[in-house]
Amino acid sequence: MTTKSMILGVAALAVAGSILVPSVLAYKGDPKVQGPNYSVERHEAMEKAFETNNYNAWKSLMEGKTGRVTQVVNASNFSKFAKAHELSEQGKLDEAQAIRKELGLGLKNGSGRGQGANCNR
Repeated sequence: MTTKSMILGVAALAVAGSILVPSVLAYKGDPKVQGPNYSVERHEAMEKAFETNNYNAWKSLMEGKTGRVTQVVNASNFSKFAKAHELSEQGKLDEAQAIRKELGLGLKNGSGRGQGANCNR
């Protein structure tokens, strides 16, 4: 393989990676980005659950979903989780992340695995 073809191959991989990776990961923690399971109906139901602090409605919407958020969020800490969601929507991502960290979500060190950072997507 020539040096030129190796450089072109690496460049093509870099371009593909820069396009694909952000689109896959962007929705986590960013309420402006729709995730792969987005639907208008589910989004509206999830928003209502957060706004009314309705853990049971949220839990019902999360049935069949896996991830750390379904293991960590419960009836006693749902109001904090809903607050983190509200702060994210207001663009206060650092404050929202502080709450998520307190709950054990999105720690980026493997213990939170970053899952469920924004579960209405």
